[in-house]
Amino acid sequence: MDKWDAMKTFRERFYIPSETVYMDGNSLGLASVDSEESMIRIFNDWKNLGIGGWLEGTPPWFFLAEELGRLMAPFMGARSDEVIMTGSTTMNLHSLVSTFYHPTIERRKIVADELNFPSDIYALRSQLKLKGMNPEEDLVLIPSRDGRTLDEGDIIATFDETVSLVVLPSVLYRSGQLLDMERITKEAHARGILAGFDCAHSAGALPHKLTEWDVDFAFWCGYKYLNGGPGCPAFLYINRKHFDREPGLAGWFGYEKNRQFDMDLEFNHARSAGGWQMGTPSLLSAAPLRASLRIFGQAGMERLRRKSLALTSLLMELVDTFLTEPSYGFSIGTPREPERRGGHVAVEHDEAWRICSALKKRKIIPDFRPPNVIRLAPTALYNTFTDVVDLAEALRDIIDGGEFKAFTLTKDAVS
Repeated sequence: MDKWDAMKTFRERFYIPSETVYMDGNSLGLASVDSEESMIRIFNDWKNLGIGGWLEGTPPWFFLAEELGRLMAPFMGARSDEVIMTGSTTMNLHSLVSTFYHPTIERRKIVADELNFPSDIYALRSQLKLKGMNPEEDLVLIPSRDGRTLDEGDIIATFDETVSLVVLPSVLYRSGQLLDMERITKEAHARGILAGFDCAHSAGALPHKLTEWDVDFAFWCGYKYLNGGPGCPAFLYINRKHFDREPGLAGWFGYEKNRQFDMDLEFNHARSAGGWQMGTPSLLSAAPLRASLRIFGQAGMERLRRKSLALTSLLMELVDTFLTEPSYGFSIGTPREPERRGGHVAVEHDEAWRICSALKKRKIIPDFRPPNVIRLAPTALYNTFTDVVDLAEALRDIIDGGEFKAFTLTKDAVS
């Protein structure tokens, strides 16, 4: 499979830690040679041009957020002016909910889910409080039937005349389940409800059609599958039909671009996703993203998705075939159907934390999600099929040799 992998040359453009099998691209993607060069270029512009870099840099800094939005848009199925690089994932969620959530006596509830990444729930609760609502009553968390996945029918069943807004993940961060965003959006709109998605675990892993699906808004980070580096800026999507809405959180970088330096005290936001920018973008942190998105353009999202599905299918097949016997105790917590899973696999085990520790000692890098998930992301740009086989063999050997027993149950600060 590695021999015939049409994407294998992309691996050469990434810095793979020495003698390491890196399976954590869904938490922090690896650095690329291209990104390093992009960072150096912007630093040199700063060094040689000073403030002149805003218009004379390569590229000009003043327009970088818009350029990265245009580069990102095709991967999300969006128009070029519907995506902007800005803020952080949670900051963008606050901005978008501030914009789209306007409760009335009749419609005051926000629908989310109990399996969502906690930061999203924190933000939604705080937005409800800011609007004078009661999170205990006005935040509806859809329950999971199995503790791993959500049923789209259960989601839609909550869509009644009291709901104003639904905010859901595109891919669930533990199990890797991919939700049917098109169906959820259509059913929400049929009931007068706005729909937004946290695409942090799908952006860069699979194709999207946000505009075709008529999604109202979306947001995602740039440091997972997109390989933008730790803490790099995030992105948000605003459907063009909403460009005339007043941004809920205003800032000077969201002003009309050609008049931004007029310093007018009346806020006239850009009629594009750029209108939802607030502060000056972090140029040095954004530099790797520009190079990384160009790599994605060369690779092609459809081709990336095909390889990603092949990698995750192989991993699940190896676990199912060799590691589910009681003596091993592994199981798969990710949907098997390709159309229902993202780019990572949740391998479950009662000793997940200590097995993760044993894997790291072997220089195989997973991550852990409580209570029992070993999260594994064989990433299409730089992982090989041999990596997947090596991982499966390591899981077998760690149990056979009892290696995990040498590790403490105490969790690290970052897991």
